[in-house]
Amino acid sequence: MTYTPSRRDLVASAAGLIAAPSALAHPARATGRRAPPGFLWGTAISAHQSEGGNTNSDSWLLENITPTAFKGPSGDACDSYHRYAQDLDIAAGLGLNCYRFGIEWARIEPAPGMFSEAALDHYERVLAACHARNLLPIVTYNHFTVPLWFAMRGGFEAADAADLFARFCGETTKRLGPLIGMASTFNEANIVLLRKVLPRFASDAAAQRARDMIAAAKRQTNSPAFSSMLFGDPDRISAVMLDAHARGYAAIKAGPGDFPVGVTLSMQEIQGVGPNNRAAQAEATMYGGWIEAARASDFIGVQTYSRLRIGDRGLLPPDGSVPLTDMGYENYPSAIGACLRYAAEHIGKPVYLTETGIGTTDDAARATFIEATIAEVAKCIADGIDVKGYLYWSLLDNFEWTSGYAKRFGLVSVDRRTFQRTPKPSAHILAAHARANRL
Repeated sequence: MTYTPSRRDLVASAAGLIAAPSALAHPARATGRRAPPGFLWGTAISAHQSEGGNTNSDSWLLENITPTAFKGPSGDACDSYHRYAQDLDIAAGLGLNCYRFGIEWARIEPAPGMFSEAALDHYERVLAACHARNLLPIVTYNHFTVPLWFAMRGGFEAADAADLFARFCGETTKRLGPLIGMASTFNEANIVLLRKVLPRFASDAAAQRARDMIAAAKRQTNSPAFSSMLFGDPDRISAVMLDAHARGYAAIKAGPGDFPVGVTLSMQEIQGVGPNNRAAQAEATMYGGWIEAARASDFIGVQTYSRLRIGDRGLLPPDGSVPLTDMGYENYPSAIGACLRYAAEHIGKPVYLTETGIGTTDDAARATFIEATIAEVAKCIADGIDVKGYLYWSLLDNFEWTSGYAKRFGLVSVDRRTFQRTPKPSAHILAAHARANRL
């Protein structure tokens, strides 16, 4: 169900917000070098993973179908669709100056060519609320999920999908453009290509569940062409998405509004191991044409979580001497610095770290990760690389796709029953840097 706050809930929320300044106070202090003027400190979040009740999306169907590859449905998620003001108050209270979030295509265009004025009104309010709190709104037009009708006709495997995405971008920008601070067409636009580098460690059972899920979706919707970005054909999807990015970029830049438009990429550090390693092939596979697409955009959003070690047969397992995150990959903060340098060298556009984070229930490990990754940014800037922002994933413990709610990336915990938000100690580590504008 979709939760509607009662008057009692609103009063309770207001009481919590009145207490927010003292709750967010913390003795942590940043002692590093000053960040450049205008440096962005923020968090990133997506619509589907936090808003809840995204019933018109492809993911909602896939989460609730039998069989499914998801450990559980998103359901109400963090109820951020209704509680966005609380989330923004927390972000502002932490001293952050930007907020990266997604607008949900399935809400804005729930049927082909029918644009919801109510949904556009909602996102207009969210944008205005960002400005009221001095948070630069950084908008993601697509963060993996699409309208169910779009998936049923083939998703981004359909030849005309780029035109439909551009139409969505153009119609949405007509309403929201004047309030947007920055935007990206896609979140991790190359995510489908990353799957081609990783299959060696995807279990046969998990792969079969995904295939069975998509087959069930085709039967239930009577749509033989049904395709979902995270589970479709990487080669066909990526080619269409490259076109969709170019057309979407043009539609957004047509305005109204005058703001930079870029693309964010999954840019895990690729390390070749041993003779005849296939690191160069893995890099070419992972990025496809997206490095060139980023060069034609206004900025590049680097999204780095770890490294990939590539030997002569492809992907190698994690190094046993390096600790693992709860997601099963290495806790390897120096990958962030390597990828920022790669982006600066190969793309040559303004560089933002639009996502990094760690999935862990050990908040002390999260605090250490934040300090280590900020230090990587500091080293890059000291070496003359113009890194313009640090955004942590994520503000909230939210829905983590096929992992359900088991993985915790957030600076803020969320009670699954009451939706109460509680900042963790690690949130204050990031806050200390943001308030002082120090790396």
